[in-house]
Amino acid sequence: MGLPDKTEILIAGGGIVGLTLARELAKRGASDILILEKEDSLGKHASGRNSGVLHSGIYYAPDSFKARFCMQGNMLLKDYCRERGLPLDECGKVIVTRDEEENRTLKELYERSVANGAKVALIDEKELAEIEPNAKTCERALYSHNTAVVDPKKILASLKEELTASGKVRIELGTSFIGPRGSSAAKTSKGEIKFGLFINSAGAYSDRIAHSFGIAGKYILVPFKGTYKKLRSDRNALVRGNIYPVPDIRNPFLGVHFTKNISGEIYMGPTAIPALGRENYSLLGGLGGESLEVLYRDILLFLSNPKFRKIALTEPRKYLASAFFKDAKSLVKELKPSDVVPSDKAGIRPQLVDWEKKELVMDFIVLKDGTSLHILNAISPAFTCSMAFSEFVAKEYIMN
Repeated sequence: MGLPDKTEILIAGGGIVGLTLARELAKRGASDILILEKEDSLGKHASGRNSGVLHSGIYYAPDSFKARFCMQGNMLLKDYCRERGLPLDECGKVIVTRDEEENRTLKELYERSVANGAKVALIDEKELAEIEPNAKTCERALYSHNTAVVDPKKILASLKEELTASGKVRIELGTSFIGPRGSSAAKTSKGEIKFGLFINSAGAYSDRIAHSFGIAGKYILVPFKGTYKKLRSDRNALVRGNIYPVPDIRNPFLGVHFTKNISGEIYMGPTAIPALGRENYSLLGGLGGESLEVLYRDILLFLSNPKFRKIALTEPRKYLASAFFKDAKSLVKELKPSDVVPSDKAGIRPQLVDWEKKELVMDFIVLKDGTSLHILNAISPAFTCSMAFSEFVAKEYIMN
C-alpha cells in the first residue's frame, strides 16, 4: 500500500516523542495522522536502546523543559505500564559521592529534586547500606524513591498497537523523509504527500530536517557513543537497583553507573565517547560521508569548549577495560575485574550544539515555523518526559 495523497498531520520519526505526540493529538481530536519511520521496525535507535530507567527530575535546572516534565512524565508512564500490563520495576536509585567536594554537588541535586517535585532523601552510610548494601559513599548519598525501570521496546510496541487500533493514526515503516516541497508537501522515499502540519521528531536527524525547512541553522548535532558492560549473571546480587555517581552538572552526561534492567540483568555504563556518525554503534559501523564533517566539528569544539575538551580527553579511555572498571569500582565496595563481562549494548546520544556559542544545548527545543513544528535535542530524559512533554507541545504549539 502506497502513501495517501495528503494527511492532516505528518510526523517524521517513530520514536517515543513521535508516538506519544500522535497519541496526544488523537486524544484532542486529530483524526488523520501519518507517522513516517525510516526503519523497518520501531525502537532501532535512541528510544529502543536506552537503559529503560524512568528518571525523576533530579539533575535538571528548575526552569527547564526537562525539569518541568520529568516527574509528571514518570508518573504518566508508570500509569500507562500498569494500565497496559507492561513490565514495571519501581526499584528506586541511589546517587553516591566519591569525595567531600561531591557532597556539595549532592546538596544541589537534592535542592533541584525538591524544586522539581521528586521524592528524594539525603541518607547516611548506614541508611545506604540498607538500600544498596554494596554501594559505597563519602558520608552522604541521595535516594530517589520515584526512579523505576521499564522495557522501552514493549512500551513502543504497545503505543504502536494503540495508535493503529484507534483508526486515527497510520505508521508507515521503511519510509524516509527526504525534504519539503514548499510549505504544504513533503517528498519521501515512497513519493510525495501533502500535509496540513508537519512535525519533526526525527531524533538524531532532527537538525537536518529543520535545516531543510530553512530554520534552526545555528543548531548542529554532535553524536556521542554510549557503550556498556554487564555484571556476570551469577554476580547480579551485587546490585539491587540503580547506583549512580554524582555527575558534572555542567555537562548533560551522568557518568558510568549500575542499572538493573527489567529482566534483572545489571548493566554498567554508558560512556559518552565522541562518535563519528549518527548511527556509529560499533567501532566502524555507521560511518559514512558525514564522518569527516563530524570529526571537524569535534576538533573545533575541542579547541573552543573546555567542557567538551574534558569529555574528549577522558571518555575514550573507557574503551580500555581497566579504565572502565576503575569508574565502576568507585561506586561499590565489592567488584572484581572477573565480575565484568562484555556487552553488545550501545547507543548514540544525538547531542545538539549551539554552534554560534559552541556550547552543548542542555534542554529540549521546540520551534514552530508556519506549517512545520520541530522538536530538537530530545535526549535523556526524553523517554521519561515524553507523555507530559507531548501534552504540553500539543496544547501550546498545535491545538491552542
